[in-house]
Amino acid sequence: METGTNSLPSQTCSDGTKRRVCYFYEPEVGNYYYGSDHPMKPHRVRMAHSLISKYNLLNRMRVLKPEPANFEELCRFHTDDYMAFLKQVTPENQFTRPTDLNRFNMNSDCPVFYGLFEFCKIYAGASIQAAKRINEELEDIAINWSGGLHHAKRCEASGFCYVNDIVLAILELLKKHQRVLYVDIDIHHGDGVEEAFYTTNRVMTASFHKFGDYFPGTGHIDDIGYNTGKYHAINIPLKDGIDDQSYQSIFKPVMSKVMQVFQPSAIVMQCGTDSLSGDRLGSFNLSVKGHGECVKFMRSFNVPMILVGGGGYTVRNVARCWCYETAVALDMEVDERLPEDDYSGYYGPEFTLVPPPSNMENRNSNKFLEGIKVKILENLSRLEHAPSVQFHDVPNSYIDEEMEENEEEGYDSYSDDDRES
Repeated sequence: METGTNSLPSQTCSDGTKRRVCYFYEPEVGNYYYGSDHPMKPHRVRMAHSLISKYNLLNRMRVLKPEPANFEELCRFHTDDYMAFLKQVTPENQFTRPTDLNRFNMNSDCPVFYGLFEFCKIYAGASIQAAKRINEELEDIAINWSGGLHHAKRCEASGFCYVNDIVLAILELLKKHQRVLYVDIDIHHGDGVEEAFYTTNRVMTASFHKFGDYFPGTGHIDDIGYNTGKYHAINIPLKDGIDDQSYQSIFKPVMSKVMQVFQPSAIVMQCGTDSLSGDRLGSFNLSVKGHGECVKFMRSFNVPMILVGGGGYTVRNVARCWCYETAVALDMEVDERLPEDDYSGYYGPEFTLVPPPSNMENRNSNKFLEGIKVKILENLSRLEHAPSVQFHDVPNSYIDEEMEENEEEGYDSYSDDDRES
């Protein structure tokens, strides 16, 4: 279903400014509720949409209501039994299935709530359809702020995530694109996506995240990929308090080198906002503009791109950031003074689109960041040019084949034995 118009025609994505942008939004997504004490609030997507509307951005892009993903589409990555469980489980019957709750990692982080499976189908459907529109060359940028649930695994939930819409979107892109780049600026490591493509050279994953005693505990700098995927997993482990200047000092040179050596023909960017200053669960110190600068930088390469959401638990800042990054996608300047909307009370006392970051200590010294940058660039230099890969459609069994090969070779994700110093 389509509403609005597309006022930024661009056939080749070559002029550096104009883009054909589409935006997926389902009004019902804001009604789903993880629970009163749970930090994940789907309502934040509705708040972001309200700001996007009030800034008159909707009439500058094609607005699409997503079709929910069907069972078969979800099973292109996830196992049938896990999807069947999500479809069947309810708050009332969950306690009759304790074995399954444990098996599929359903707990206080990933609770069973009313409409869970419908929620998953909506956000996954939007990401899959975004990929299809990119494949069909109908859009240059496709936006789905309800997506970006990067922790979900093939057969279990993890970190507030049930279905990995990003993996499903990338699998769709691989039908048309030889090489797909995944970029993750959430404060948490993009483990579910990395793990899914850890052994292939057709997908490169780049995650900028807090590392240490922090969920999910993965994303060591020496986790670089395995087998044909060696050097195709890029992990940039960061410390508390990183600010805009420090973040850009490593993001831009690393991503420039990635684009040079990998030469993707499509990009998926996860824009989790828990890396912003003041996030309820985060400890970075990025401003909305600093976060958006990463989107602006990746946009500058003129490669078709999907933008998805992700983490973000101070909802007023989530809404601000995704509104700002929608404007970035459209190459539009917007007034920092927020327009009045139904949620204006959330944004005080500043009532600005870009509130100032805090004065927290930046524990990322220049020496520390330079050391990471040097090591990452050295690894990337071992990929002298874009890999020569045979072009073919990705079959439904793509993930199954990857998993079987890993098991035959004794591969176990994130094993210390697979790291290279």
